[in-house]
Amino acid sequence: MVLIMKKRIKILFAAALLLLSTDIYGQARLLRYGDKQYGLENYARAAEAYREAYGRRAEYGTAVKLAESYDKLGMYAESYEWWGRAVGHEGSGKEDYGRYLRSAIQAGRWEDVDGLLQSGGYTEYDFAGLDLAGMRRLMESPARVKLVPVAGANSGGSDIGASLDGSGAMYFSSDRGTVGDASRRPGIRLDAKNNIYSTERSSYNEREFYRIYRKDGDGGAAVVVTDLAGALHVSDPSLMADRGLVFYTAFVGKTRQKGTREITNHAGIYYGRIDADGNITGSVAFPYNDHQSYGVMNPFVDSEAKRIYFASDMPGGLGGFDLYYVEYDGDMNFSAPVNLGPEVNTAQNESHPSRSGGSFYFSSRGHGGLGGMDVFRADYNGGKIGNVRNMGVPYNSVRDDFAFVAAGDGKRYLSTDREGGMGLDDIYTVEDLFRILQARVRDCEGDVVSDYSSELSRQGGGSIAAQLSREGILTAELDPEGDFVLRISRKGYFPVTDGSLSTKGLEADTLKREYVLAPIPYRTPVYVDIVYYDLDRSEIRKDAEPALDRIGELMGRYGFMDLVVSSHTDSRASEEYNRKLSERRANSVRDYLSRYGIDGGRVRLEWHGEQKLVNDCGDGVACPETEHQLNRRSELVLEAFPDTDRQYDLPEGVDPCDLPGYLERIGEEAGLPTVYFDFDRSGIRPVHRKELERVGVMMNRKTDLRLYIEGHTDNRGSDAYNMGLSERRAQAVMDYLVKRGVESSRMEHRWFGESRPKVDCASGDCTEAQHQQNRRTELRLSSK
Repeated sequence: MVLIMKKRIKILFAAALLLLSTDIYGQARLLRYGDKQYGLENYARAAEAYREAYGRRAEYGTAVKLAESYDKLGMYAESYEWWGRAVGHEGSGKEDYGRYLRSAIQAGRWEDVDGLLQSGGYTEYDFAGLDLAGMRRLMESPARVKLVPVAGANSGGSDIGASLDGSGAMYFSSDRGTVGDASRRPGIRLDAKNNIYSTERSSYNEREFYRIYRKDGDGGAAVVVTDLAGALHVSDPSLMADRGLVFYTAFVGKTRQKGTREITNHAGIYYGRIDADGNITGSVAFPYNDHQSYGVMNPFVDSEAKRIYFASDMPGGLGGFDLYYVEYDGDMNFSAPVNLGPEVNTAQNESHPSRSGGSFYFSSRGHGGLGGMDVFRADYNGGKIGNVRNMGVPYNSVRDDFAFVAAGDGKRYLSTDREGGMGLDDIYTVEDLFRILQARVRDCEGDVVSDYSSELSRQGGGSIAAQLSREGILTAELDPEGDFVLRISRKGYFPVTDGSLSTKGLEADTLKREYVLAPIPYRTPVYVDIVYYDLDRSEIRKDAEPALDRIGELMGRYGFMDLVVSSHTDSRASEEYNRKLSERRANSVRDYLSRYGIDGGRVRLEWHGEQKLVNDCGDGVACPETEHQLNRRSELVLEAFPDTDRQYDLPEGVDPCDLPGYLERIGEEAGLPTVYFDFDRSGIRPVHRKELERVGVMMNRKTDLRLYIEGHTDNRGSDAYNMGLSERRAQAVMDYLVKRGVESSRMEHRWFGESRPKVDCASGDCTEAQHQQNRRTELRLSSK
């Protein structure tokens, strides 16, 4: 049990000796003596009396009082034994059994709990105040930290708290020293009502008084002397480093008070300056001390928020010791105390507040925990404190755990009286063992991907082993306070690289991530155009330059695109000559793009001579020049991710599951033509054939597209006539594209007559140019 500063000191001027002969003390007198000592909170002496009385006559009430005395002393093994005896008596009830179960847990006898429930005819749900399921959850999910005793700070006594100055020196409290003789000192004892401190000796007055110690580095600890007159116990140092001050708890003792044999003396907070010798001078009382009425203790200086947090049982609280704060200014004026409210405080005792960044820490007996005092963490945001949760194992144990503080040296300190320590209470540092990375990978349909490769490393070098389960969950142990890089890859998918992984400042034990692997859409046509040549020439014409300029810009902007050039000739000349001419035409495209810095390796050339004519103008067929012109061409197709053996990186800023839409938006920059018609005609004008050739190539290359063809007319003619004319115009465009190899099932043609004009000519005063805008067929693409 923890031996923190007790609330009050009672000085006893006369006390009967317990160990007189049993002839003088009968059963009743032993019980009366035990009750008196219990009321005076001398629980060790009370336990002796109750034990002697029970030995004389085994009664239920005596067993309960003895078990309660051991509870107060934190002697949990003895408490467990005597609650076991108490519930064996006929007068015991369910409440006693619940305390029996709690004592088993506090004694570290978890393995007995299920058996005790069964033998008592209870289930864990019969004890609402004993959250066994919650305790199991805390114990079954320990934080990945370990507690390491602070070298040079601990002793065989009670050592508690930690506060660091700018030089790294650590201030703490201790009652170390030889055990005194109670008969040679006034009967001064520590108040135990708040159950904050413990002793495992026969009574509280057999311990040395608490004093503040300073430990420099790895050196020994030296006493810090205070100039506070009459101070008997001095503890809980909290430094205000920017002003060279220290706040602390102290009892200021009195030996006599007229008209009474007992003096009640509560703890108070003081502050003073630390001088060159490391001692405290100029001590000043905290303005809210009232040694005769209530206790004020456990100060914590929050220099950032200009607050002093503390514990007190002053009137107006929720019960026991509550946590409060006051604000202070540059002249050390203090505001009125503010209670932290019911989310933090309970009807029992809260103590040892501290804050670091966005976390507020404190100890409590009133919130659900493992037994004794537990350490809790709450969120701190803009001065507001809430969302309290138990910090779990190993921060907490079945014993008392308190005085958690995240210090300026980056370390965390904790005081506890758990088993295995050097003394009654010991100070530990909290060291991280590791954090767990838990990553899950899904595809764009949300299904878990399990067959992938991963590489995990520290920033700056050094690989880390990771395990991949059959369920596709990647786990790895990460160093505390480190930065890491994870790369996930799968053949045919965009790799994922996450350089944001960090455990710096991470409070949770697990760092969780979820990633998406998206397939690489290899050789996806994105942009299509056509350039034309003069008869028997391979030079780039002026009218072809805008198309090639556009392609050069796109290739410069998107490094994942390559160009496929497919060059052709008409049929006029021999096949061998035309093959070489088409090769020269392909080369001229590549050479033109070199002005944009496009590497020749990104331009794939194909030449076909006269083998792939777009019309029937073959050898010996008389065709007009406009038809021959359509064959003298280079078809240009920009392909995204053209190398099927390459693992491309996802383009920056792109949703991996929106690659088709992303590429489609790039392709839309090319635009689609609007086909215009002569008055009362539905034939394709020669000027639009080149545009439709490009649409045909696009549709044949991008097989995921559907084309919508919509025919229109001007308003000259009847509605019925114009409806038929617009149908013929839409059909003409569709027929042209079918001849170019586009499947009719991928196209849909619709007609609207004069119902959707571009220019409203209902008044009849439109020009011919305005009528021309209405005589059209519009094209629109969409993905299947």
